[in-house]
Amino acid sequence: MDSVEKQDTNRSGWRTLIILSCLGLIVMFDETMILPAIPDFIRDFHISYSTSSWLLSSYLIAAAVMTPIAGRLSDIYGKKKILLIVMAVYTVGVLSGRFATNIEFMLAARAAQGVGMAMFPIAFGIIREVFPEKKLTIGQTIFSSTFSGGAVIGLVGGAAIIQNFGWQATFLAILPVAIALWLIIVRFVRVQGPASMDASNGIPSNNQTVDMKGTLTLAATIISFLVGITFLESNSASAGYQVAGLFATSGVLLAVFIAIEKRVHSPLLNLKLMTNKLFLPPTIILLLVSMSIFMVYLTIPVLVRSPQPLGFGGNAVAVASVQLPFMVVLLIGTIMSGFILNKVKNTRLTLIGTVISAIGFFILFMFHATENMVSVGLAILAAGLSLSMTGAFNVILLSVPMQVTGIALGMTLLLNLVGMSVGPALAGVFQQMNQGAVQGVPGLFPTENAYNLIFVTAALVSLSSVAMALSVARRKSLPAITSGDQLETGNDRA
Repeated sequence: MDSVEKQDTNRSGWRTLIILSCLGLIVMFDETMILPAIPDFIRDFHISYSTSSWLLSSYLIAAAVMTPIAGRLSDIYGKKKILLIVMAVYTVGVLSGRFATNIEFMLAARAAQGVGMAMFPIAFGIIREVFPEKKLTIGQTIFSSTFSGGAVIGLVGGAAIIQNFGWQATFLAILPVAIALWLIIVRFVRVQGPASMDASNGIPSNNQTVDMKGTLTLAATIISFLVGITFLESNSASAGYQVAGLFATSGVLLAVFIAIEKRVHSPLLNLKLMTNKLFLPPTIILLLVSMSIFMVYLTIPVLVRSPQPLGFGGNAVAVASVQLPFMVVLLIGTIMSGFILNKVKNTRLTLIGTVISAIGFFILFMFHATENMVSVGLAILAAGLSLSMTGAFNVILLSVPMQVTGIALGMTLLLNLVGMSVGPALAGVFQQMNQGAVQGVPGLFPTENAYNLIFVTAALVSLSSVAMALSVARRKSLPAITSGDQLETGNDRA
């Protein structure tokens, strides 16, 4: 009888893993499918290059804000219920993208789609709950690999759809899949109810409250900072005052956010953990790597589709062919890095990854005159990214107490998304500030100077991550802190 029940549990766990892994496919498909269409959005919505960066930044800010909120709500009200609500918001965002006729509508749709990123930690929590413990590592690898797999499918499929049917059709392509997956989860995924309610009154316990004040303040901090970056390209007389005012506002909001986090019972960011020298360096490494990668993310489609001699004069399919090596290498590297980690120390793997990424950025800076060399640089970037992220995440996992692992990973993901949102904003400003005309082609396009500034800035940021990874690798060991009380003294043991 026990054997039959065990087989049923294993079968249910594998079924749940397969179903939830499809979330990675559709969300990453959605994130990458619009990349080849960025020049089309600039043309159709009559927006600047700096404004176009918000097509990625709005998505990422929404993800950064909603991920911790959705994670807490899933603990309070149940993982399956909150997962389905988040999926519903995401699906509405996909449908709205199809009918967007201006940039404001599209940014709102992209923000709703960004909420879908909050599905990942909830889905992984469900997998941990229902999947056999001995096979959890395999399940984690399969689940994580769908992110890169979805990016590959989204890039290739999105480019083909854009080229033949227009960017509006990309949203219709993913919509029926999202609806079908929602119905499948309702029918086939079984999860235990929440255990965080106070049994006496049926309300959430203090440990499971949502830090709404901190979350909204952080969102306002990020948005004001990114708007300030966007206004850097303006040549108006009042632009300097606007930029200074926005950056000052961002600084004040950051101070308010820190004050809030010190007072609330369940903070969005554990400030004691942030001061731990074992946790902070790999977290900053991931933030810097993400920022530099996403600077390039926005840049390549514009470079490929701009007319010659300022670009390669390609179409949406050409964008996919240039970026495809990056996605494929990232997919393979994500899978292989887990095996490499068993043979190479996590701090050394992080250092190797950041060095390889820096080499990739410098190759892009020096040799971006042809599509083939851009593809080579992107492939090297992807190899370094997969190694550095695997190593850094492992350092983080081993540097905090077991009981705060979820909090640590949530904070890391949040800061990672912040870095991702800053990257496109910087790239957009460089493109907007350095433009030129092409004879016989209407409009202005980024010049060679714009791409040089973007790639060299990304390379210098990556060097900062190398320096930090080197300082971490020089430490003899990274022992895990054994109790929450030791977070305050962890710095003395580093």
